[in-house]
Amino acid sequence: MRTDLNAPATSPPQTSELPRRLSLFDSICIVIGTTIGVGVFIVPGSIARDLPSPWLILATWAITGVISFFGALAYAELGAMMPDSGGQYVYLREAYGPLTAFVAGWVAFLITQSGSIAAVSVGFGIYLSYLLPHVPGVTYWAPVGVIALFTFINYRGVRSGALSQNVFTGLKVAGLAVLIGSAFVHRAPAVPMADAATAPLTVHGLVLAMLGCFLAYDGWQYIAFVAGEVREPKRYIPLALTIGTGAVILLYLLANVAYMRVVPLSQIAATEHVAATFAEQTMGSIGATIIALTIMLSSAGAANGAILTSPRIYFAQARDGLFFRKLQEIHPRFRTPAFSILVQGIWTSLLTLSGSYETLFSYALFAMWLFHAMTVFGVIVLRRKYPERPRPYRMWGYPLSPLLFALFALWFVVNTFVSRLGPSLAGALIIAGAVPIYYLWKRKPR
Repeated sequence: MRTDLNAPATSPPQTSELPRRLSLFDSICIVIGTTIGVGVFIVPGSIARDLPSPWLILATWAITGVISFFGALAYAELGAMMPDSGGQYVYLREAYGPLTAFVAGWVAFLITQSGSIAAVSVGFGIYLSYLLPHVPGVTYWAPVGVIALFTFINYRGVRSGALSQNVFTGLKVAGLAVLIGSAFVHRAPAVPMADAATAPLTVHGLVLAMLGCFLAYDGWQYIAFVAGEVREPKRYIPLALTIGTGAVILLYLLANVAYMRVVPLSQIAATEHVAATFAEQTMGSIGATIIALTIMLSSAGAANGAILTSPRIYFAQARDGLFFRKLQEIHPRFRTPAFSILVQGIWTSLLTLSGSYETLFSYALFAMWLFHAMTVFGVIVLRRKYPERPRPYRMWGYPLSPLLFALFALWFVVNTFVSRLGPSLAGALIIAGAVPIYYLWKRKPR
């Protein structure tokens, strides 16, 4: 642990005291489970409204998938080089210094990580209310119940959290496989791929479609947060990111082929619930129930994955003396960052109950992608800054691949800032407000 905050960030991060209990399979399940949320079930409808051709839709999913894969490869190099807890926080600290890392960690705790957990937990509650329409208050108590349950599970050990993640990832992949398979056993004639929506192709429509795809692919970075608990991290982190992200790209492409094989593109464009529309045509009245259950499981798995991994950011930050000291403590029995997990659970529950998570998350959307861009570009920075450091894995396509991802991420930031000026300005103020807090924290006696 570095205790001198005035010293430059030149030393490699120290080995975490958290036990390394995550296998390669656990790591792959974390990558898949935190990436696949509800996007693949909902986003295709909005993309069909923006793009007029099935082939263009598939090309957009493929291109954004490849660019996201480049980002995953960058995290693979950084994670193998610095296999410690904290992920993005650690990489930004080593590339740009403690101030940048503090701001990223502060925003992660306050908004992005907590807001993401709140959002998918609320999604769980919404789809549970579909299955239990006569139970009052489901959308109110179910999200908090999910957060409390997974906080408890992950508090009691990284193995229990990983086992839960493995189960939910397996169930959501099985649900997607049923959905995809039903398209090919569907008795009605397949919809011709020449079927097109009425809207013409525009640059604005293409931009919106790509943004939607990028958001659906986001989530592979969570495995880096628990790098300090992965066995053989120099091998397993690159493998998990490569296999997991590749599997997600394949599943997304197959799901979209399945949708467009059964449902005309014009009909996909007219609905907000494309998966439910598809399932009703392929599986009858029970189809909508199966989809609701699959989305519930997918939301729960994404929530558990984030609750498992995100507290390691605050744990690493506290070890550097840049967050509440209590958050660096490890439970003597369960060997987890117990206070980090509890504090995140409490804050996320408050965001969920207040309904403010949506507003806060909209504020930080551009910040999240700004830090994505900086982290991936950090591969280039660190190769120049520390050329002598061992790199067990070197990302493919360097320097073009990290540059391409960073440019697309910055384009995402600019587009978000322009199209959502009010929320983005609020997010910029939150980031700016973190700077004086950093200097106040830095002055605190150790």
